[in-house]
Amino acid sequence: MTAPADVVFTNAEVRTLAETDETADAVAVRDGEIVRVDSAYEVDFLEGVETEVVDLDGRVLLPGFIDAHTHLMMVGSYLVNADLSVADSPADCVELLAELDDDRDWILGYGFDESTWEESRYLTRDDLDSVSETRPVVAFREDMHTASVNSEALSRLRDEIPDEDVETEGREPTGVIVEEAVDAVYETIEPDAETMHELLLAAQGDAHEKGITGVHDMVRRSRAPEVYRRLELDGDLALRVRINYWSDHLDAVEEIGLQTNHGSEFVRTGGIKSFTDGSFGGRTAKLAESYADGDGNGQWVVPPEELNEIVARADDAGLQVTAHAIGDEAIDATLDAFCETEDPGAMRHRVEHVELVTDEQVERFAETGIVASVQPNFLKWAQEDGLYDDRLGKERRKQTNRFRTLLDAGANLAFGSDCMPLDPLLGIHQTVNAPVEAQRLSVTEALRAYTHGAAYAGFDENRLGTVETGKKADFVVLDGSPWETPDDIENIDVAMTVVDGDIVFDGRAD
Repeated sequence: MTAPADVVFTNAEVRTLAETDETADAVAVRDGEIVRVDSAYEVDFLEGVETEVVDLDGRVLLPGFIDAHTHLMMVGSYLVNADLSVADSPADCVELLAELDDDRDWILGYGFDESTWEESRYLTRDDLDSVSETRPVVAFREDMHTASVNSEALSRLRDEIPDEDVETEGREPTGVIVEEAVDAVYETIEPDAETMHELLLAAQGDAHEKGITGVHDMVRRSRAPEVYRRLELDGDLALRVRINYWSDHLDAVEEIGLQTNHGSEFVRTGGIKSFTDGSFGGRTAKLAESYADGDGNGQWVVPPEELNEIVARADDAGLQVTAHAIGDEAIDATLDAFCETEDPGAMRHRVEHVELVTDEQVERFAETGIVASVQPNFLKWAQEDGLYDDRLGKERRKQTNRFRTLLDAGANLAFGSDCMPLDPLLGIHQTVNAPVEAQRLSVTEALRAYTHGAAYAGFDENRLGTVETGKKADFVVLDGSPWETPDDIENIDVAMTVVDGDIVFDGRAD
């Protein structure tokens, strides 16, 4: 006799997002695993005396979203510091920073995006000196490659930051810093274990509210790995986490023998994370041709020779590599490094961001099996007269974020947010309604990139990413159907998030 289910989710529009994307009415779960996806009538037979029955009142049930590229510490930082993503001017940022009421030494704000402001400029030292002249103040741009600091912060960091990454005017620093100078700030404000615990718990709650059940977290010089494992041991982790260790950690990862996919049900080793170039916002992404709004074609954060060494070492150690590459020249260098390994497709090496990609590079993704790990929410910068127009010009702007071209060529496509912001439905909306019509994906294709595609990028396609018998019971339940309102997906509410069969967020109205 078949054992009864622990939980039945019924009266739903279940979309499996499997290859054929079948529909059903109900899902039965036992021991955190899906045991039946069928009509409500058939699933009823798995109900027992102690089975919990969850009536979803016709809502849409999908596999849980998996964010293939994020920084949960940063998500938590937005929540407990000044969230500058809501600001629409430099004055707004200053006000939000000044309103922080805490006893911490540093005043921190995260997520400003000057490209959306009428007064489109970076924050300056003078702006932030008006917040405080005695405490260090830092405002991080949304791309995390650029920041603005006040005079006190500059004074404290004087010996730590390279001169070439400090913007000056008349030989005086403006307060704008990029790349390695920003890294110096991150090192200085690195949270202790207690603060990291607070940040990751806050971020987990936010992820659940967005329907996210798993993340690939890009971790650098941080206590996040130890805190994740402590949260799991304490029974407080309800998010499947793949830890991608920065290349700074490669020696340590090799020494203790970690390999990709080592770990537990909730915390696993992803791979080694590296950079090649910077960002379009900071004009540091590496381009084959110069920027449209300035001299130069960007800079190497990690030069190709160094990247080649990192990739070779990691691959030999059984580690996947996730390499940041935004500009077309950087993407070429990254693909070259991966193609020097024995089988880049089998290791599922990944290029992160892939914002300006050429036809030849698209074919290389398809031929090699290298994963294109992309961020659909970046399409907010692809609108006419937006950031991409300013930095790249109108023609190159149309060649950014070519998800349709990549998918049609047969490339492996995984979606993530880079926490800009952490919001899968926003990214899916942007993709379905992309500014360049020829690059739009269907609703199903976009959803699959945020579920099955992201699962594949993490070697998890056999346990996550679709609603099928034998897979983990990780679901998101939506109040509306993305297929019925494709032009308003970003405003659909998440009604429920389920991880391992447990309801971790319930936003249904009473």
